[in-house]
Amino acid sequence: MATEVAAVKATETSHLLVGGIKVEVVRKDIKNLHLGVYPPMGRVRVAVPLVISDEAVRLAVIDKLGWIKRQRAKFAEQPRQSQREMVNGESHYFLGKRYRLRMHAVDAPPRVVVRGITSLDLYVRPGATVEQRELVLLAWYRDQLKALIPPLLDEWQPILGVQASQWGVKKMKTKWGSCNTAAKRIWLNLELAKKPEMCLEYIVVHELVHLLERKHSERFTALMDSYLPNWRVCRETLNGGMLGHEVWTY
Repeated sequence: MATEVAAVKATETSHLLVGGIKVEVVRKDIKNLHLGVYPPMGRVRVAVPLVISDEAVRLAVIDKLGWIKRQRAKFAEQPRQSQREMVNGESHYFLGKRYRLRMHAVDAPPRVVVRGITSLDLYVRPGATVEQRELVLLAWYRDQLKALIPPLLDEWQPILGVQASQWGVKKMKTKWGSCNTAAKRIWLNLELAKKPEMCLEYIVVHELVHLLERKHSERFTALMDSYLPNWRVCRETLNGGMLGHEVWTY
């Protein structure tokens, strides 16, 4: 059963300008430096141990500047949906397939129905706002994802010899999934409901493998290669697909 997880607050957040790129620096009680580039516009974030100086952070970022620019270029080229208006004919995605939305105003509980291979029927109360319509669709996405995840866990946990204590689904801004290795708790991004099922399987396996190897080390890569040889194809499919419209704030 999924439960809410309290976010761990960073000790200190500051910013540096490196090679014309704004870098968010988060100092916290960790042992190693972690650099990431995040959608939708390529925000650069570095999590560092408390004792690391700004100059050391700057040098680390400069060393990875070529990689950072390549990642930012990928995000800039990625297709994006316009802001969803929740109206007839609008495109929405489910399990990697595009559907046309069909709106129905009914005096009955809200629901979503997949009609054939082309239509997604959204039933809402008369006068429902755009926000209310979207909430109905998001709740449906959540329900669908929560039905798909348990069979994947049942399949992969015995194969890997691990057991997650808890799992849940939530909207995440910078990750497709996360794993608290100490608590053995896994979170999966709600947006995965829009992606092909192989992408969901990849993220489930990825997070479960973290219960065997916490870091993205050579051992982690070797484990992924051993258990899910096509994981790189899944990753490219996941990261190369259309990005949803979001108001991204940090």
